[in-house]
Amino acid sequence: MLPHASRSDPFLLTVVFLAGVGTLGIEMVMPRLLAPFFGTSQPIWAVVIGMTLLYLAIGYWLGGRLADRNPDERTLYKLIAWAGLICGFIPLVAQPILRFAQQSLIQIAAGGFIAALVAVVLLFAAPVILMATVGPFAIRLQLLRMQEGVAAAGRTAGTISALSTIGSILGTFLTVLLLIPSIGTDRTLLLFAVFLTTLGIIGLRDWRYLLLLAAVAALALWNQFGDQGIKGADCFRCTLVAEAESSSNYIQVARQEFQYADGTLDPRMVLLLNEGRARHSVYRLRYRDTGDSVDLLTDGGPWDYFSVAPYFYPNRDPSSVRSMAMIGSAAGTVPQQFLAIYGPDTRIDAVEIDQRIIELGRRYFDMRDGSPQFPNYRVHAEDGRYWLAGATEKYDVIGMDAYHQPYIPFHLTTVEFFREVKARLNEDGVAVVNAGRPPSGDDSLVNALASTMVQVFPQVFIMDTRGQSNGIIVGVNRPVGDGVTNFLENADRMQVPALQIVMQWALYEGQGPVREFTPDQALSRPFTDDLAPVERLVDGMIFSEAGRLR
Repeated sequence: MLPHASRSDPFLLTVVFLAGVGTLGIEMVMPRLLAPFFGTSQPIWAVVIGMTLLYLAIGYWLGGRLADRNPDERTLYKLIAWAGLICGFIPLVAQPILRFAQQSLIQIAAGGFIAALVAVVLLFAAPVILMATVGPFAIRLQLLRMQEGVAAAGRTAGTISALSTIGSILGTFLTVLLLIPSIGTDRTLLLFAVFLTTLGIIGLRDWRYLLLLAAVAALALWNQFGDQGIKGADCFRCTLVAEAESSSNYIQVARQEFQYADGTLDPRMVLLLNEGRARHSVYRLRYRDTGDSVDLLTDGGPWDYFSVAPYFYPNRDPSSVRSMAMIGSAAGTVPQQFLAIYGPDTRIDAVEIDQRIIELGRRYFDMRDGSPQFPNYRVHAEDGRYWLAGATEKYDVIGMDAYHQPYIPFHLTTVEFFREVKARLNEDGVAVVNAGRPPSGDDSLVNALASTMVQVFPQVFIMDTRGQSNGIIVGVNRPVGDGVTNFLENADRMQVPALQIVMQWALYEGQGPVREFTPDQALSRPFTDDLAPVERLVDGMIFSEAGRLR
């Protein structure tokens, strides 16, 4: 061991800055570790933020106590080094707990689910608490060195706090925008483990602590060679094909060996996000061989109904439908159906906020935007409302598929948003929204969205899906009279097989009949940019479902 030399003020301030990077970097990994199993809903973020603030409070208190009792710089560096080592254990310990949590959720064992969630969050308690001790400890050390003593307390505390905060900002953006999308959650945690352990060793200059770094390296090797992926695909008869992490989602692509009642196999690619409880895109592989638009239909899934929404207008002919904007296009199921039904030169602008999903759609779902075959098909990696505000074209159909609970961006549910949608519709255009229902058929979300849309569109209609319990809400840009009769008459004379099939499903195989939604049916106030309690509504549905299943 080398004799310890006192470090200069710049070194200590650098440590404070780098500790801020590590602290918030670790915090930003926390929700990503939970997302594949618990999702990214507001309650999950509330738990993450609330528990992190609790850990920081404990760390600040503990750091102040330790610094007053033993204001030794070596103690500070030991805390940082041990925080790094503990951080290295998180990927190894978290996986068994997360898998148990997943099974608890599937079996609706609420106690196990909550216990597992708390246990996973507690995994981060030790490293975050230890890192939070750095600020108050550094303030105490600086005051000891300064001739002014307590007279410099305000300036010293302000400098330390500012450096720590700036480091935290860097850690936040570095983790979310660079590290997680590039190397994944586990490797990001291990990188911070190496970083913090090394920082502590540099401060200590006690080479015995290299054993901590060796331990972290061993954990990284174990993780590397024992890596079996984050989790398997959750859907029935599915095999995981690819998984990826972006700044927004944990993404899975799976091949599903779907089998009909007569034994016929119908392989398809499915897109799963985060906790994987829902399919966000489906692509039937047989379409590669047949090129028949009927073979792109998903047996009555919500994607099938966007193409039939224009037929609430009287005497509507398929040749009059020439353009579509799709907000929340995922891996391109709806645009692909639209192109197959209405022709390859149809103008389509698809909006998907996650660039990684777009890339996987091109690779596994035959999404060929901008190709010579589909010259007017463009995909935009942007937020839907932001893109819409800058759009200059008008469309026959504007579809919105960002409403599957609990992933409901409130700014895509409001009166103001639907006014922007209406302004971008052609005279005979329609706005189409996919809204989910839980297994019990609770209509709260469908009713809330329809209650909002009816404030903007002259008439609103609802179709229920065949294969799932979703509600498809359609707002027309001008009055159409008896839209249900129009839809029925259009179905009777429809010559396009794919449209004919879906219209029959809507009319005769949904949870309820095709119907008009009128203002007197509204059960809630319309959502606005100022007040859109979507999270509270969805949380209520979730808790209600849990109560029914006890």
